[in-house]
Amino acid sequence: MRRLFVAIIAIGVFIVPATSMAGQDKDLVAKGEKLYAANKCGSCHSIEAKGNKKGPLDDVGTRLTAEELRRWLTHPAEMTAKVKSTRKPLMKPYAKLTAPELDALVAYMQTLKKK
Repeated sequence: MRRLFVAIIAIGVFIVPATSMAGQDKDLVAKGEKLYAANKCGSCHSIEAKGNKKGPLDDVGTRLTAEELRRWLTHPAEMTAKVKSTRKPLMKPYAKLTAPELDALVAYMQTLKKK
């Protein structure tokens, strides 16, 4: 009986935080999606054919790591040189985003994967 009780407690310790984290992740992604719209990212990029079709982001979550996404948002000239992109105009840096906003936008972009 004691083992069963210990097992139930152990399962609860791992399941509750996981459920809580899933909700936080969902909220973070939703915030990132709102930031994408608020910063008018669709004027240069598209998602699901909405926005500028010259800069599709539909699979950016597959192609880039979280750190690469973060660098594109904060240091686009550096990333443009790194990948030898010739697209004009150059992306502007989003230096005014706070760290939590940047995390949210990156979390949203990581969800963009080929279907």
